[in-house]
Amino acid sequence: MAGYHDRSTRRKRPFVRIAAFLFGLLGLSIMAGGMLLAYLFITPLPVAETSRYSRLLDSQGELIATFSSTGKSSEQVKLADISPNLIKATLAVEDRKFYDHPGFDLKGMARALLVNLEHMDTKQGASTLTQQLARNLYLSHEKTWTRKLKEAKYTAQLEMKYSKDQILEMYLNEIYYGHGAYGIESASLMYFGKSAKDLSLAESAMLAGIPKGPTYYSPYNQPENAAKRQRIVLNAMAQTGYITQAEADKAAASKLALLPQNRQENKVIASYFRDYVRQLVTRELKITEKQLEEGGLNIYTTLDPQAQQAAEEAVAKEMENSGELETALVSIDPRNGHIKAMVGGKDYRQNQYNHALATTRQPGSSFKPIMYLTAIASGEMTSTTMFNSQPTLFHYDNNRKTYQPSNFGDKYLGEIAMRQAIAASDNIYAVNTIMQLGADKVADMARKLGITSKLETVPSLALGTSPISPLEMASAYSVIANNGKRIEPVAVLKITDAAGRSLYSAPEESGQQIVEPAAAYVLTRMMEGVFETGGTGNRVSSMMKRPVAGKTGTTNTDAWMVGYTPELSTAVWVGYDKGKTISTVDGRRAAPIFAQYTEKALENVPPKIFPIPDGVVSVYVDPKTGLLAGPDCPAKTLEVFVEGTEPTEYCSEHSGGDEQEEQDSNEENPAQEAEKQEERSWWSDFKRWWVE
Repeated sequence: MAGYHDRSTRRKRPFVRIAAFLFGLLGLSIMAGGMLLAYLFITPLPVAETSRYSRLLDSQGELIATFSSTGKSSEQVKLADISPNLIKATLAVEDRKFYDHPGFDLKGMARALLVNLEHMDTKQGASTLTQQLARNLYLSHEKTWTRKLKEAKYTAQLEMKYSKDQILEMYLNEIYYGHGAYGIESASLMYFGKSAKDLSLAESAMLAGIPKGPTYYSPYNQPENAAKRQRIVLNAMAQTGYITQAEADKAAASKLALLPQNRQENKVIASYFRDYVRQLVTRELKITEKQLEEGGLNIYTTLDPQAQQAAEEAVAKEMENSGELETALVSIDPRNGHIKAMVGGKDYRQNQYNHALATTRQPGSSFKPIMYLTAIASGEMTSTTMFNSQPTLFHYDNNRKTYQPSNFGDKYLGEIAMRQAIAASDNIYAVNTIMQLGADKVADMARKLGITSKLETVPSLALGTSPISPLEMASAYSVIANNGKRIEPVAVLKITDAAGRSLYSAPEESGQQIVEPAAAYVLTRMMEGVFETGGTGNRVSSMMKRPVAGKTGTTNTDAWMVGYTPELSTAVWVGYDKGKTISTVDGRRAAPIFAQYTEKALENVPPKIFPIPDGVVSVYVDPKTGLLAGPDCPAKTLEVFVEGTEPTEYCSEHSGGDEQEEQDSNEENPAQEAEKQEERSWWSDFKRWWVE
């Protein structure tokens, strides 16, 4: 018996040792697994690619766009702001066990592993939503074992550090839906023109099917494939019990209202402004491209979202069916120089060239106010200075050269004053003015107003023959709107890094007084006449419900409308890139863009009159002679002057001089009487503007 016991003991010892080894191995595995999990938990995830991009923010601190060399952009939304239909559709077709697995579909992975081992390649995958998110955030899409191991690591970390709802929210904001749309909000806006929270069942199924093959299942490029994929998604939803089969059939049969591809609503807001800021911060503020795309910077700008939307809507409306015709709009707050809106073309996707910065376009007659400001500020001319509008041959350069301009349509008005010349855009009067002042003085004034483009100091400068950018024009006009004080245009207010530390703050600028406020105001009063009867901007006057001053400009290739209110100075240009002659119909698009934009951008701002500064006097004058109007003058107009430049003599064409002098001694000073009339006139005008 003893021998049997010994043999039995010897037989059991190997099993004990094996069992002990296995238990030890299990213990070590548990310890190693625990250490691995602890390591994964405490190890931070790499910075996601999307979080490294710098962000462009508007004046309200809201996101406009991100900076990325790939052009990638995404509008972030909360899971609660995504349609339940879309969430269920995505889970049904992409990851039905999302809320049950730890980030990996073990059965699917085993099946894929067998297939891959059979072919000795990564032929098949079984990616969960978490795995897809890890790949999109941190990895490339190459099919290698190294990438798979990293994907597994990041997947485990995501599951450890975030809840299922957070992972699903990140996934839906990150996934690509084709045609440049990343994230469900961008896709919903692009395809259907609505927010993701408003998607119907049919729309949700269509979008949920796209990420499997954004090109192959594009409803624009492959509508049949997209419809088949939509049916697969709906059937999957029915199989999982999210919807009934009847609901799936009804949704599949419904017709979707896709936005036309050329009218997609997901255009990056202020695309041209974004490019302008990129150029600005890299060239002038010394921010590198690497910092911009990988530094996670926050760039706070002056862009007003309401003004920008108004600008883009006005351009879209007026430039519809315009062929190759292009446009630009720049709007500046004259009180602080903030650029409020910028549109550099009618369609950024088709043409990324920013026409708002183009220094190749002739401003035409919209340049004339710069010359007239020079004349008024110098005291050499006033609003009543007369020139004869008739065909004229001008001699210059010591009589060695000649210049013979003409008026549009060969219409000549005879003896006219500056106010009428501005309203009617008379070219003969303009050239007479620059001949009297000297082109050098006009060019010098333009430079003081902020125009940096090269100006040819010849008589034709008066007619805007030297090219100037829309941004320069808006900036120059802002000086007139701001009572003669120039403030440099500002686009970037401050820049902070990812930790919120300040890298740049725009300097406080008090501005430089270029001309006396009185001179700027006198010009403003005359430029208001452009929108009155007989003015070149009269046809859009009915669209303007507030005081506005401006000037049109037209050349063979360009059409302009530049103007301002107390709050905004705006330049609009229309023309062809290739210098093609612009038609009369196309040339008339600039003014409506200006009018629609101005009214929409300021719809929440009460109309304001231009404030009257010190140094301005108002008197009644005879429009025919430009002298003080007497009681017998058949017509009289209230005109404003820089104090000291107003006429002092009465019109003698309609009354005798001695009798007039006797009457003068018994009457109030004409300037005092006019000031009273001016006050009553402004008050009645203000009430009219307010009521309308």
